[in-house]
Amino acid sequence: MLFNSFVFLLGFLPAALVLHGLAERFRPDWRLPVLLALSFVFYGWWDARFVPLLAVSILVNWLVARAFLASGRRWLIPAAIAGNLATLGLFKYLNFFADLANMVPGAALAHPDWVLPLGISFFTFHHVMYLTDLRAGRAPAYGLTKYALYIAFFPQVLAGPLVRWSEVMHQFDERPYARPDAAERFGRGLMLLCVGLAKKVFFGDPLAGYVNPVFQAAAAGKVVTVAEAWQATLGFTFQIYFDFSGYTDMALGIALLFGIVLPQNFDVPYRAASLSDFWRRWHMTLSRFLRDYLYIPMGGNRHGLPVQLGALLATMTLGGLWHGAGLTFVAWGAAHGLGLGAGVLTRRAGIRMPRLLGWALTALFVVMTWVLFRATSFEAALAVFKGLFGLAPMGSGFKWKTILVAALVAMLGPTAWAAVHRLPPSRWLAAGFAVLFVVLVLKIGDDANYDFIYFQF
Repeated sequence: MLFNSFVFLLGFLPAALVLHGLAERFRPDWRLPVLLALSFVFYGWWDARFVPLLAVSILVNWLVARAFLASGRRWLIPAAIAGNLATLGLFKYLNFFADLANMVPGAALAHPDWVLPLGISFFTFHHVMYLTDLRAGRAPAYGLTKYALYIAFFPQVLAGPLVRWSEVMHQFDERPYARPDAAERFGRGLMLLCVGLAKKVFFGDPLAGYVNPVFQAAAAGKVVTVAEAWQATLGFTFQIYFDFSGYTDMALGIALLFGIVLPQNFDVPYRAASLSDFWRRWHMTLSRFLRDYLYIPMGGNRHGLPVQLGALLATMTLGGLWHGAGLTFVAWGAAHGLGLGAGVLTRRAGIRMPRLLGWALTALFVVMTWVLFRATSFEAALAVFKGLFGLAPMGSGFKWKTILVAALVAMLGPTAWAAVHRLPPSRWLAAGFAVLFVVLVLKIGDDANYDFIYFQF
């Protein structure tokens, strides 16, 4: 069930709000079970076969946590984390490892071609965060219902944001509609939902029409012209931003409708003046996960420069692999690891560059590496790079207007969260957003309606 679908916007979400509101009003002790049941319905709508996988994953990890607290056997937690990662690997990386093995002469491993369960990367990382903090003594024990809701809460189960247990567990105990600001929070949740959907419908999906044909041509071995290469690369730069930040805004808004505040995930990333600044602004919850659960345990910046550079490269390479089971994703992550390492060396050398130059170099690096992220193979990426560097026919028909408007909105405007919280409540504002929602619903029914990009991860 997609956030940008009729069945969700006009069916599931209104019904879920009514059921949750009735439970919160008349049977507060039913609120969490109702939310959990709704989350499983939402998850199972896509493919009911994977509901048992999610349920068993929750139950097993919760039982391991209970067993660890009861026995103190520290090996239980690493074993559980290894089991979670192995499950992720079976569903997501079997084809990838088969392809690597088939590079050996004489090897001929078949592709299992298992269907990838939606959200498995995200709920696996939620398990890892909780279990790691539990072993370190930072996380307490929770009941099964509350832990299950932490993992399966439907606004964030499919594509994040990655939520730490400490950010959300205490909110499950609140009476959200009894708060004095309940109506205002509900209204701002609806606004966030509309803004996120507008990002997807007005920018993300139209840009996909400029991007997909070019990368499909590159994958088919066709020559990509200079105009096509720049159109597709710049188009994807802003397509992925509006697509993913739009999804996140919708997730934050939907969660707010149910009384839960989720962490923000974007902070105008294309205004970043360095690569480290970019990663503090882009997919912020993943960045801090990689920092706290990979980079720092690998040594971080505490054990000398070589260890720090190696930890950066390893962390970002694994982050690239997490995004997709392909060598192009690995190369994308490794490139960012090398770029972050170069930033460390530059700062160590005392080199300070003007902010405008830092922004220009960061933007150029990010834009160029998006080619690796989007291309389906190195051959396809090379075809696009040839166009970018002028090693192909010039071509014509560069569609710059939509890209320019998208760039201005992405780089000059505030975050959706900041914008909706600055707007004072008013009847005219409510009427305006009501009209916007109607327009968005009509446009969803009229135009191509693409899946969110991060659903594939």
